[in-house]
Amino acid sequence: MTERESSRYIDATAADWIARLDRGPLSQEESQALEAWLAGDPRRRGALLRADALSLLSESAGALGSQFDPAKFAPPAPPPPPAPALSRRKLLAWTGAGGLAAASIGVLAISVQPAAAITTGLGEVRLVTLDDGSTVMLNTQSSLRVRYGDKVRRVELLYGEAYFTVVPDQGRPFVVDLPGEPLRAARGTFRVRKLEGKPVDILVDQGGVSLGEAGTADAVFLRANMRLTLPETASAPLPAPEAISADHVARALAWREGKIAFEGERLDQAAAEFARYSRTRIEIRDPALASEPVTGLFAASDPAGFGRAVASVFDARIEQQGGAVILTRRPGPR
Repeated sequence: MTERESSRYIDATAADWIARLDRGPLSQEESQALEAWLAGDPRRRGALLRADALSLLSESAGALGSQFDPAKFAPPAPPPPPAPALSRRKLLAWTGAGGLAAASIGVLAISVQPAAAITTGLGEVRLVTLDDGSTVMLNTQSSLRVRYGDKVRRVELLYGEAYFTVVPDQGRPFVVDLPGEPLRAARGTFRVRKLEGKPVDILVDQGGVSLGEAGTADAVFLRANMRLTLPETASAPLPAPEAISADHVARALAWREGKIAFEGERLDQAAAEFARYSRTRIEIRDPALASEPVTGLFAASDPAGFGRAVASVFDARIEQQGGAVILTRRPGPR
């Protein structure tokens, strides 16, 4: 009787395969060996996805730049060369799901009931695996309703922010219901943000999505590294998508790793972003200080640490009163 492999051994083997994939395209013999390995034990596909997630986390952190220092607010360094695209495509084909940049987030596999809603609380980030193998990662204070049927995989972002990884299903398109035109995706990874008082924002990480009726003049298609903000009036025509850099994408998705990334935002805007993740509020009691630009990568759950970094850089005074971090300018010389 063949001895059953331990999970630790499977994880180590999966990490070795990811390392080989990142070095370059596999030879025909290596590809066949990987396919045979994946077919040998049902646990191996999940292990390969976890190993891929760890690799993607490293790439994402590198893309933010080695100079993203909160203490110095230095500009980001140029991104490192991307991993070979072919190896990632092969990985997606073998595993049947997109790379999950969420190794530090608990994976919650659930059987979604019709019209089921998934909701996160303040500071909570949750990764959910849907019935078809697609995944959705919900950011803090977000809610999503799932309505899977025989002919369409339909979800609705009620509020908040969600990152989707869609696996292909030729018989059932994946649709995200949005104000105005629904978003359709055949395969890929993308983020949808729907915050109170702000227009819906769509960002494509990999693959592509479309809005509007296919084949019509009003249809809009977004590819990787593109962003689109929906008009506030549902009947208004869709704007053209905006091309953005890979660095911009990495910063916008830093929340998946428990981080917040800024690049030139006003300090009061940064304080408002921290308020999405913590009950500790950052109060800035000087208009000039509030308008200062901020650049850096910070832990979303540590507004006090962010306040200390700001105080150090801008020679400000910081004090903590109850549930508030208060920043003020130091008195100038008389």
